Amino acid sequence: MTSDSPAASILRRNHRKTSGWLALVCAAMAMTARPSSAQLALSSSLVATDNLPDAPSAVHAADAPQSGSPAMNTDLPLQDQPHSPVTLRNTPRHMLADAGHIVVSPIYIRTRDLAYLLPLAGAAAAAFATDTHTMRDVVSHDASFNQTAINVSDAGRDGFIAAPAAMFLYGSVVHNEKARETGILASQAWVEAYAVDALVKVSSFRERPLADNARGNFYIGSTGADSSFISGHSMVAWSSAAVIAGEYRSPWAQLGIYTAASAVSVTRVLGQEHFPSDVLIGSAAGWLIGHYVYRAHHHADKIR
Repeated sequence: MTSDSPAASILRRNHRKTSGWLALVCAAMAMTARPSSAQLALSSSLVATDNLPDAPSAVHAADAPQSGSPAMNTDLPLQDQPHSPVTLRNTPRHMLADAGHIVVSPIYIRTRDLAYLLPLAGAAAAAFATDTHTMRDVVSHDASFNQTAINVSDAGRDGFIAAPAAMFLYGSVVHNEKARETGILASQAWVEAYAVDALVKVSSFRERPLADNARGNFYIGSTGADSSFISGHSMVAWSSAAVIAGEYRSPWAQLGIYTAASAVSVTRVLGQEHFPSDVLIGSAAGWLIGHYVYRAHHHADKIR
């Protein structure tokens, strides 16, 4: 039997590493979109409102209602459960509850989660397999073009951070509860997404595309907190976008919000800052976190 070449050995080792990261991230995301067992029992009698994955039960995700609030009914979907008010004062408690829920997420994976986990895993596997080729041979290496793309992605990310703050101020001044709530929840979502991104970065140590001829190796200690995996810009943009799109559901609003979030992700690749797999998984994880935050804490439509 002939021995493998050094290049083949490196490729196989990196494949095992990326496969492990893909499984871990998909497992974590599965729970943030999983319906509770009560929701599954109720689903046969309810008409589905969309085909997107639902967030988990408020029994596991949200803190208990404040004194005087109605008792929690575990037969209700997450968005219909009683929640404590969306206020700046309550936000730290909500974020702590959400963090605990994300940490234990892998234990809630169910067979029905494969409906979106398998396509996501397939797309991510394809992205991992072609990352190096894409960044070496497809994406431009023109410095001016790359910098323009980086500037666009930075501006887009900053917009998804600034917009919720502006909406909160506007809502507070004109007493618009929907805008005020959107500002709080979208800010909460992107902060939670950024925290997850930071933890993954310091655990994955993936090289940036411009390093080592775009090999994209994991566990390279010199990368430090500047790891390429996963895309923080995508996490922030898509988590904030998910909340804003949840609050403002007109087709034109949805189109504009998600087009802007997509632009942030695409320009991270065009700027040679991230591999396609980084932005794909970052975008999916960010959207799931934002969608969960909206469903777990949303109030505005109920109090009009």
